[in-house]
Amino acid sequence: MRLRLFVASLLLSPLALAFTTERPAVAPAAGLAQIKLPPGFTISYFAQNVSSARELALGPDGTVYVGTRGDKVYALPDRNKDGKADEVITIASGLNAPNGVAMRNGALYVAEINRIIRYDNIAQKLKQKPKPAVVYDQLPDRDHHGYRFIAFGPDSKLYVPVGAPCNVCEPEEPIFGTINRMNADGTGLEIFAKGVRNTVGFDWSPVTKEMWFTDNGRDMLGDNTPPCELNRAPQAGLHFGFPYVHGGNILDPKFGAGKKPADYTAPARKLGPHVAPLGMTFYAGKQFPAQYRNQILIPEHGSWNRSNKIGYRITLVRVDASGKKATAYETFAEGWLQNGQSWGRPVALLELPDGSLLVSDDQNDAVYRISYKG
Repeated sequence: MRLRLFVASLLLSPLALAFTTERPAVAPAAGLAQIKLPPGFTISYFAQNVSSARELALGPDGTVYVGTRGDKVYALPDRNKDGKADEVITIASGLNAPNGVAMRNGALYVAEINRIIRYDNIAQKLKQKPKPAVVYDQLPDRDHHGYRFIAFGPDSKLYVPVGAPCNVCEPEEPIFGTINRMNADGTGLEIFAKGVRNTVGFDWSPVTKEMWFTDNGRDMLGDNTPPCELNRAPQAGLHFGFPYVHGGNILDPKFGAGKKPADYTAPARKLGPHVAPLGMTFYAGKQFPAQYRNQILIPEHGSWNRSNKIGYRITLVRVDASGKKATAYETFAEGWLQNGQSWGRPVALLELPDGSLLVSDDQNDAVYRISYKG
């Protein structure tokens, strides 16, 4: 009896619930018809049966690579360029939550929880289950906030975050709660930004080349506090407040005593509370109308412990012509949440060469394509 109660308590714990994969509330075939987009936009399936699809990367030949929160990495070739993947190819398995993927010089970089690996000349080896080279293997192996989002910056450095191993705590090691960068060969690791609870998405402004990143706010301060964040990091060495200050001005009840919000970098934009913003991107293409160019699109994965769920959508943050100021925050695509139940959870975005936009979904095991027809 005690054993059954213990197991039940684990299953109902907040941490367990945070990582529970919900089943679709509506049939996926009917789901896309419920997605609301601005006039002129359409959404379709680029690929289905892509289990736990997370970060996306584009190869030189147009193949899309998909990281996951499971143990596999996928390739989605679209050889006839019809806007749909020809097949779903498993290029690697048995990995440790290979969430992050990035391309450089024909090599696919994959970020597991504890290391970064590299598959050279991946386009020629899609079905060969190639053996990777280890780029860096000294990342912490903590599962809590352990999903790695990776990308190469304008400085050719590989950026990788290390989230806090907790809901809220002071870092037990300097690397926790940070965004880091290293050379492409894994050397020269350095901390770029501190005070970052858990970012699983960042990009660089096409205008200023400065990094912007999403950050997930802490839990257990109520339904509406604190906000999640969109941050701008114009230089290295900034501290964004965690665990002392949340949302730019909310002192943490345990760790905020004696701290001053002015000592930390405030968000460029406060987002919804507990919406879990993930793989943001600046839209730089020409297919969408001009008002979307150089603007930020953010997949909101959705709240897991709020009384009334929010998120489960893609939002648009408008940025002024200088590329330095966020001026508005609005919904771009919604409908993955129906009557309080979700059938999909957007994770990451990828702009294709034709200007259409891919969206990964780790609940509906899919990758969507959003295009503008006018």
